[in-house]
Amino acid sequence: MTIPHRRPRRLAVEGRLQAWVFIAASAALALSAGCHVDRPRGDHAHDQILYSATISDPKTFNPVLVTDAASGTVLDNLFEGLIKYDAITTLPEPDLAESWDIADGGRTITFHLRRDVKWSDGQPFTARDVVFTMHVVYDPHVANSIAPSITVDGKPIRVEAADDHTVRMILPRPFAPLLYAMGFAILPAHVLEPAYDAGRFNQLWGIDTPPAKLVGTGQFGMIRYVPSQLVDYRRNPDYWMKDTNGGPLPRLKGQTQLIVQDQNAQYLRFLSGQIDVYGPRPEEVATLEKHAAELHITVDKIGIDTGSLFFSFNRNPRHYVHNGMTDPRLTWFTDINFLRAMAHAVDKQAMINLCFQGLATPAVADISPANKVFHNPNLKDYAYDLALAAKILDAAGYRLIKPGVRGDPHGRPIVFNLTTNTGVKIRDQMCVIFQQDLAKLGIRVNYRPLEFTTLVERLDTSFDWDCVLIGFTGTIEPNNASNFLRSSGNLHIWNPAQPEPATPWEAKIDQLLDQGTMVMDPKQRAPYYWQIQQILHDQLPIIETVREQRFEAWKNSLENYHPTVWGLYKPELIEFRPE
Repeated sequence: MTIPHRRPRRLAVEGRLQAWVFIAASAALALSAGCHVDRPRGDHAHDQILYSATISDPKTFNPVLVTDAASGTVLDNLFEGLIKYDAITTLPEPDLAESWDIADGGRTITFHLRRDVKWSDGQPFTARDVVFTMHVVYDPHVANSIAPSITVDGKPIRVEAADDHTVRMILPRPFAPLLYAMGFAILPAHVLEPAYDAGRFNQLWGIDTPPAKLVGTGQFGMIRYVPSQLVDYRRNPDYWMKDTNGGPLPRLKGQTQLIVQDQNAQYLRFLSGQIDVYGPRPEEVATLEKHAAELHITVDKIGIDTGSLFFSFNRNPRHYVHNGMTDPRLTWFTDINFLRAMAHAVDKQAMINLCFQGLATPAVADISPANKVFHNPNLKDYAYDLALAAKILDAAGYRLIKPGVRGDPHGRPIVFNLTTNTGVKIRDQMCVIFQQDLAKLGIRVNYRPLEFTTLVERLDTSFDWDCVLIGFTGTIEPNNASNFLRSSGNLHIWNPAQPEPATPWEAKIDQLLDQGTMVMDPKQRAPYYWQIQQILHDQLPIIETVREQRFEAWKNSLENYHPTVWGLYKPELIEFRPE
């Protein structure tokens, strides 16, 4: 399990299970009861290596270039930021910076770095690394999801090294989100600076890079990556953190992330003991709870999903306008009447009942209720009402042109493509429900799921998509989602990297983001983000679906394993109990 919420918002891989797996689950239960199961390792307690599973290969090993959760999951073990936050209190706490001072009314923040930190190649960690990393992040030639969250009024923060272990950041004005934004990975200047100076940073640390060349300060180092199979890590022998008795941390000797692209297969691997921790899907929860004693596992409800799972329609002119000709789909997808009809065609309760086994709740606001301060509780949901959807479409000129076929105001049949990532059965089911309901309105939807890395390439680069069901990870600090919310952000999914806001409401969101960073008291900041959620709700660049009730399952032999919806609490203390 990773802690993606330290970092800026990015595409997330989620997923759930189909009913047929229970037949296979019964077989797996029989295996776990005594039959031989081939395992990729020895005894858990003896080797102290934690096995987990992830659903996709990484796209990059370069932490600055990460936009997807799969890459973030792989790299979380290797790198650290200046600050992290407590997964229970959600308050900032020291990481590579052991302390910090705020002066000049919040315009100057001085970070005091730990003096006992070494890079995994033995070189000392210094202020030079922090300054270099900030320089890279702010470089306009290095597209990344970090810069928008640490940019103040369109300007970078001035960063200087006062000495080898002191970094001073000078802000043009007080910037409330800064401490929550400083969890991004710090890079080794002595390794990467020469290539960066030569203009090759974007080509550094691709997935073909030998793991030994990935130099970090994290608890673990990568020792092996086998595409579509696994990522292996071993404890960093020079890791700076110690326990209360001065003993080395982390307590685990290593981790292995198996790359299992089918969620059903992940479930069976957990049942048969091949992985130690697992986030069960709704229809798996009852079975796991029933068999917890014989499987020697713990199953715990940890809270409502912190992220957002939504449909979005492509509004990007770069895809739909060519040689002066505009594809009619752009006209549909930017028509608020069309979008409101689509919102009323999302059957959230059916999705909750059929896809989530009742273990979910309708999502209304972009920010999850798990975020107690910044979630807007006052939004009224779009009720599922196909008759109302048809009435809205008729009034806007989208009428039936023959039985079962609805056309736009120019008589062109409404047909578009819908996609999500493959290997995630629950999303597949949600898309089929949406497809079937739109067919009742006379709208033909061609549903074509894509492998996740292909989907991300279309969302990030080629922009070749019409409608997508996608998830984003949650974040405690709303400004950390600015790369998604801001019109210039490269994760502004419906129309990314706009040179100027394409609409007045997108300009208003940009303004509210800036204003929200000026107020230091979180409760006084909340109204700015409530307004942003209201705009998203009204303008519908994203159409919210549901939020799942999250559960976690793990082997009873694990000690100090404390999952929360915001990540693991003190993961460095996890270990297997001696048997």
